[in-house]
Formats: sequence, C-alpha cells, structure tokens
Amino acid sequence: MQLGFIGLGRMGGNMVRRIHRDSDHTCVIWNRSRDEIDLISGETGATPADSVEDLVQKLDKPRAVWVMVPAGGATEENVAKLGELLEEGDIVIDGGNSRWSDDKRRAEMLAEKGIHYVDVGTSGGVWGLEVGYCMMAGGADEAIERITPLLDVLAPPSTDEHGPGWGHFGPAGAGHYVKMVHNGVEYGMMQAYAEGFAIFDACEYELDNAKIAHLWMQGSVVRSWLCELAAKAFEEEGNDLSGLEPYVDDSGEGRWTVEDAIELRIPAPVITTSLFERFSSRGQNAFAAKVNAALRNQFGGHAVKTKN
Repeated sequence: MQLGFIGLGRMGGNMVRRIHRDSDHTCVIWNRSRDEIDLISGETGATPADSVEDLVQKLDKPRAVWVMVPAGGATEENVAKLGELLEEGDIVIDGGNSRWSDDKRRAEMLAEKGIHYVDVGTSGGVWGLEVGYCMMAGGADEAIERITPLLDVLAPPSTDEHGPGWGHFGPAGAGHYVKMVHNGVEYGMMQAYAEGFAIFDACEYELDNAKIAHLWMQGSVVRSWLCELAAKAFEEEGNDLSGLEPYVDDSGEGRWTVEDAIELRIPAPVITTSLFERFSSRGQNAFAAKVNAALRNQFGGHAVKTKN
C-alpha cells in the first residue's frame, strides 16, 4: 500500500521509518522543513515531495494521506488543502492530537466531496519506532478497512486474543475522544508518581529514587511504563533532578477531558487536580499563594516571608 505522509517530527518521522522497515508499504513524504524530508527519504527510501500538491500527484488512486502535525491551525490548514486536492474515494487520516469535535466537523466537510476522514489518536511517543504505537481510530468502516494493513504495521504485535495494538471505536471523532480521555488518565497517573517521589525527596531517609522505581516494576501493583520511565529519568538526570526546571506544560487533551467531564456531569477530581497542578508549576497560582499568606497573617498573626 502507498501512503502520503505529512509531518516528519519526533513521531511522524519514526512512523515512516517503521512502515518502511517492517513492511512492503511505501510512503510519499512532505514536511515544512526540507531537512527532515531529505533525512527520512535518505534513510528509508521514501519518495520526497516538494509540496502538498506534489505529494498528492505522486500518489496512486485511491489515495490515503496521513497528517501528523500539531493540533489546531497546522492540522486545519493541511486538512483543508487536502480537501481541495483529493477526490472521491480518497482518505485523509489525522494522527495528531486534534479535538474530537473538530474531527466531526472536518469529516462532514470532506464527506461533501466523497472523501473519507479518519481520526487516529496515537500514543507511543519517541519509543513507537521500536515497540509500536497504540492507536485509537474513528471513521467509516470502509476507510478503516482500507488502512488496516498500515495500522497493523504501526501497532505493537498482538500479545493476546484482543488483537494488535489498535482499535476502531466508531465514526469520526471517536478515536480522538478515546485518546483525549487516555491523556487525561495519563495526567492523573503522572501526578500520583510525582507526588510520591516528592515525599521521598523530602523525607528523613536518603532514598534512591531510581532503585525504588525499578523495584516497583517487579510485580508491584503500581508497575507501569510510566514507572519504568521514571527510573530512566532519575538515572539520566540524577536523584534530585536538579538540572530540570519545575515547569510542566499541557498539550490540550487534559483540559478537554475536564471540560467534557463537566459537560457530562461526571466527577473527575484526580484528572482535574492533576491539570491544575500543571498550571501551578508555571507560577500561575503565585498571587493566590500571596493572598493565602496575607490572610493567615491577618487572622492569626502567622509569619510571612517578604522579599528582600
């Protein structure tokens, strides 16, 4: 199968590498930066394209194009352009972190031209090249069936009766909806690990955080890939992570999960708090802390720390 691929960043480039390394499928690739095009095509034999228009021209019909760029404006721009260039029966696949409601709108827009739209929430990060990508797909059965050979290559091999590491969850939007909640759960798990190791850091014992994380991977009920990555981080960055700034960004899915939980009136206190903790890491609650300190001083005469 031939696939057009737009976006050769940390995940996109490795996905093209995995496709060419592990299958007979081929890719026609384009990226805003020419350096990545030359690098990936040189490594894999993928066909380089000079533009999105050139990429579409180099694909055999019916065409399939995977878009792997940041959610928001970049994805919107590329999907809109493909909507102008592709024809009835072609498929657009968004593998980024788009909001599920945007997927529904884009699917309706492309359906007017007979173009299929598939959203594939993709998890695996920079490790996906070796271990595969967990993929959550939404879209019409016909379109999913056509791209199944590609999903099978990109996913981890099957380890049980439930099949390979990808699933089809419903019409357009369903894939990114499942991925959105996946990332919300990820926020909560990361925060729990972070708080646990913060307690270790403050306690009276001289504890080896990497050793603890490795031990927890040996049959513990809290073992996970995140725990394994925590061990790796402590080994690389040191037991106190002294070289890192206490700043945690968020990419959107955690916010959307909380927003939809509110809309559905489903309590999600762990995910919500973990999102707010990320805001806190950026000093966005600094004034609130000042107010708290001032109030304690006013009603109880408690000491406050002042700037020199």
